[in-house]
Formats: sequence, C-alpha cells, structure tokens
Amino acid sequence: MRERQHGDAAGGIGLLTRIERALGTGTAAYLPGDGWIRLTLPLGDGGPAPVTVDVIADTARAPEGIAYLLPGGGLNFAAEFFTPGAPGGRNLSHALRRRGLLVVGVTPREDAAAAADVSAAWGLEAHRRDLARVVGALDRVLGLPYEYVGHSAGAALALDAASHDTSPRLRRVVALDTTGPYTGDLALRAADTRDAYATQLAQGFPVVDPGLAAVIAKAAADPDGVSPVPWPPDPAQCFTHAGLAHFALIRTAALPGPANWIYARGHGAGTYDFGATPAEDRFTLALTPLSTWHAATAALGSGLLPAALMRDLAAVWAGDDDTYRIAWDRITAEVVWINTELGRGDHPRGAELIRAGGNERVSFTVVEGHGHGDAVWSGTAASDVWSRF
Repeated sequence: MRERQHGDAAGGIGLLTRIERALGTGTAAYLPGDGWIRLTLPLGDGGPAPVTVDVIADTARAPEGIAYLLPGGGLNFAAEFFTPGAPGGRNLSHALRRRGLLVVGVTPREDAAAAADVSAAWGLEAHRRDLARVVGALDRVLGLPYEYVGHSAGAALALDAASHDTSPRLRRVVALDTTGPYTGDLALRAADTRDAYATQLAQGFPVVDPGLAAVIAKAAADPDGVSPVPWPPDPAQCFTHAGLAHFALIRTAALPGPANWIYARGHGAGTYDFGATPAEDRFTLALTPLSTWHAATAALGSGLLPAALMRDLAAVWAGDDDTYRIAWDRITAEVVWINTELGRGDHPRGAELIRAGGNERVSFTVVEGHGHGDAVWSGTAASDVWSRF
C-alpha cells in the first residue's frame, strides 16, 4: 500500500508524484523529514530483482538541477548517501539538497537480489543501461540540468554513463575514490584480478559476497568474542570480533582476496597495533567511527556484488578494452575526480585520458589522510571532501 503524507510544497510531494508516474508501477513509499521529503520506488521490470530509486526533495523550493547518486559496489543509496549513523546526522544527500539539487539515488538491482538471482550478465554495461532508463524517464518529465555523483564502483559507472550520455543537460561528473587504468605492474595485477573473476563466472559462480557487513555486525554485538579468522602474529590464535572489523577497515589491502590490493591502505583512516595477544591489540578509526560503519552496513540489502561487474571493473583497471572499455575520449562534461590517499590513492590515469580526449574541464585531487569510505562517511567529509565539488 502506498504511504502518502499530507501537504504539498514546491519541490515536495507534487514533484515526487510526477517522478513516480514517470518511473513506472512500483509501490512507492513517502517519508517526510524536516524540510525535505523522501520517495523510495522499486522499479519492477519483470526481472528477479528491481532497481530502486530514492528521491530526496526540498519542501521549500523547486530544484535547480538533479544529482544522481550512485553507490559503491555492494552498497545502496540508504547505506552510502543517506546514512542514519553519520556524525551529526550529516550525509551527502542533504548536503546536495541544500545546494538546490533534487537528489536521485539509483541502487542497483543486486541489492534486492538473493544470491541465486544474481546474473552473470550484470556487468558494468547492464548497470549503465539501468541508470540510463531512470535518467531518460526523469529527463523527459523534468528537463533539468543534472550531474552524476558516484563513489567507488558507482564513480566508474558515473564515468561510463557520461561517456554515452549526449544530453546537453549533463553538466558534471563527480567521481569519488575510483580508478581508471593503472600502468606498469599494477595493470598486470589488475589483469590477474580480471581473470580471477572471469574464471569464477566460467565456473558458474556469478556472485561475490564481500562479507564486511557481517564482520562489523559481530564487532558491534560481541566485540570481545573470538572470530574464526587467524591472527597474523600467531595464526594459532584468532582476532577478536572488534579487532577483525578494525583490521579489515584500516588495513584492507592486507586482506586476502582478488581485489583488496586496489586500496593504498584501507577503507578507513586509523591505526592498528598488534599486542601480545589478540585481546591486547590496540586500534582506532580516525575519521569514521565504527558506529557509522555499523549503521551503514546495517542498511544494506543483500550486500552482494555481481562477479560480472567486478570483472568489468578489473578490465578497466587493466586497460583491457576488449573486455570492457570506458570511452574516456567521449566524456565531455566537467569531471571532478577526488581520490583519497589511503583508499584508491594517487592514480590519475583515467583523468589524464579524459583530458587527452580534448576535455579540459577535468580536475584530479587526492585528499590526504582519508580512507576509501571516509570520503562519504567521515564527520569531516563535508569540509574535507564535499567542499571540493
């Protein structure tokens, strides 16, 4: 049953009703806030799981443009951009809404999928087609200038979408902590990662479960309990739940797995020092507290990643145009590319390729002292990161 709230204002429920009609037949839910209203609408298309669209509209003024927010791999709009546990209640959605933008979050269909439903065809191109369906429908109704704002895999999607989007209303792409093609040894390592996911797909396993949400949930519920993961100084012992969660966030690059090497250090800035025993390890997150990570991951749906998406991303990192190519030379909108020092690091090759294609409106910045997730969840993200776009 549709949940409607009373009242109407410029940019409020009337606008959301138009958006709902434009997007299709899903069962919409409306949620009022203090000066804003939210619409959540799953876009059923007969497939095993829907794309979900979230819209945050100001109730006091009509929007001047649209920001399409594209979450990172395994995440969704609510977890990443509408995080209830963000320090001070701040999140990127409200920051952009206050700038006069209509916020439209597009959550990929794997968030609503069971593992058995994840398709081997859900690569980067399929994600781009799903996004284009949403953008096209809203553009026909609203006709507003718009921008793509993505983080991690969502930033790669934003850049790929921009390379195919010829609308004069596309004004900007904001790419938060992502990677274009590597060079040298890292490109070779990326090719190995591509091959690992291609092999997984060939063996009939189209889904990847990062498992971080479960690790953080255990840390929140039973921090001193013993995890099943061996402790590096003495593999006969195991991390505590809290220790494992902090190690996974701070020293992500040290974890096994085909894609953890892409982080210069980790998801979050902080320190981790081993003690005489796992219970004596000392660790702290510098910018994004564990409570925020827990609130974010608790808001996830499946938390799953399609192996096809990971294969395509790794192909982009490897510069393997035969497997998947982002047409860097066709990106004509302004590009603001912001990486983090401890996350995806100082690898500007993608930005350089856009510039080499003739687009001079490209900037590439690295935010010092921040990890991958700090770009969206840190208590200082508004001043340290968001102020740059």
